[in-house]
Amino acid sequence: MKNLTLFNTRNLCILFTLFLTLSQAQSLESKIDKILSTQFKTNETGVSALVAKDGNVIYRKAFGKADLELDVNMTSKNIFEVGSITKQFTSVAILMLLEEGKLSLEDEITKFIPTYPTNGKKITIHHLLTHTSGIKSYTSMQRFGEVMTIDETPLKFIDFFKNEPMDFDPGEKYLYNNSGYFILGYIVEKVSGLSYQKFIQERIFDMVDMKSSYYGSHEKLIKNRASGYQKRGEFSNAQYISLSLPYAAGSIMSNVDDMLKWQTAITNNVFLKETTIDKAFTNYTLNNGDKINYGYGWVFNEINDVPTLEHGGAIPGYLSMGVFVPSKNVYVIVFSNCGCQSPTNIALEIAALAIDKPIQGKENTVNLSAEQLTKWVGTYEFDAEVLRYITLKDGLLYSKIEGSPQSFKIFPTSPNTFSFEEGFISYDFSIKDGKKTALFKNRINKEQGIFVNKKAPKEKESIIVSADVLNSYEGVFEIQPGFDLTITSLSNQLFAQATGQQKFELFAESKTKFFLKVVKASVVFHENEKGRINALTLNQGGRAMRAEKK
Repeated sequence: MKNLTLFNTRNLCILFTLFLTLSQAQSLESKIDKILSTQFKTNETGVSALVAKDGNVIYRKAFGKADLELDVNMTSKNIFEVGSITKQFTSVAILMLLEEGKLSLEDEITKFIPTYPTNGKKITIHHLLTHTSGIKSYTSMQRFGEVMTIDETPLKFIDFFKNEPMDFDPGEKYLYNNSGYFILGYIVEKVSGLSYQKFIQERIFDMVDMKSSYYGSHEKLIKNRASGYQKRGEFSNAQYISLSLPYAAGSIMSNVDDMLKWQTAITNNVFLKETTIDKAFTNYTLNNGDKINYGYGWVFNEINDVPTLEHGGAIPGYLSMGVFVPSKNVYVIVFSNCGCQSPTNIALEIAALAIDKPIQGKENTVNLSAEQLTKWVGTYEFDAEVLRYITLKDGLLYSKIEGSPQSFKIFPTSPNTFSFEEGFISYDFSIKDGKKTALFKNRINKEQGIFVNKKAPKEKESIIVSADVLNSYEGVFEIQPGFDLTITSLSNQLFAQATGQQKFELFAESKTKFFLKVVKASVVFHENEKGRINALTLNQGGRAMRAEKK
């Protein structure tokens, strides 16, 4: 009887453990379902997401449409353009050639492109990998919109940007740069004797059975390709871009299953020795010793103080975000097939849940008294004499940085901790040596501020303009080829949305002039001789950009 009782007890323990594990998995699944289904509607553009722990899938689902015109639902098999996540593949390709002794990270780019004008500066492969070269990024050039539909060979397209003035001396600053990774793709070709496309296919995709991954092509028939979209008031097909131009900086296509194969291979040192791949995961520094939080194709960051390796991607019609948490061996990959639906915060929120470190945002607000809120009101001075103003209005605290037109609500998650709405940015307030202090935390970036006796400036006031007038401003205005400003109205509100960006409200300071609170910018509308709105001028960053109505 004793043995029987012991047997039953053990079985009950096993059953309880299984029930608990299943319950936790179902809880995680329902939470992720809610996050994804809230942003991605069943009849709109879609999302594909995967979560893995220790290389095993713990969540894999898709929501929304892969093709709006054909009314095709998104599935986890759908293939997306991954954009700048391509840089990870380019980085590994370079490190493969390093391991084979075919190049050095300190090789100057003139070794591979002798005619490249470096203006006497030493620009190395390391500088290209870390975005510290100072070379002008071609995607930031105004002329890029004029050539983005033209197919070019790598060397020919390098001619497009190579004579641009450098942004800074090599190693002086970090500035995200697509030109650097484009040049790296050409170096892969020059050193290996293979095209970049063939190198990636044979040395990476084929090696780990990534059968749903490709070097991007508009012409090739690709099974399960998700169509890409943009939204300017209504959904439309994404603007065409020749995939010879993103190249080694952004032209790879894949799906969530293949991306897990990629991450698992990286984790298990399939492509490279551990000592070599570790070079990609080193937090490099500038010439002055400051860390840049970037390795070779991976970004260093944190989720609630837990270190992460990340990268996102953006290309017309598609956005992507991948997050790896080394200490938990958790990988999250999320793809969206519209430039209007960013998966970045979603991927971070999902990763936080998967490592049991949920983001503390608006939904986690605690009730504080007026006295507890007033305690932290004031001006705080941070490094480089940056001022942040904390104000109290209608029972809520607001944060505003000096020079910015917008104040942001911050929500109490404890008596001395306040989070911005989405939970990724927060303040930790405290009193040290009798002085109020504020630790401003933007994930891995943390700044300490001290209370100073300076008053916050008054916010700019807006006036009311009739709905009929606001309606007359609606339309699409072309700032430059491929970049529009779409104006829409709703009741007594006016909104502006730039190509590939969020929609922001405009506030009237006169009948024809409006300002934004999110950035320091204004919009002025112009009438033609018939009294109809035919153009606007966007004033931002000291520039006045006239845009004609389409």
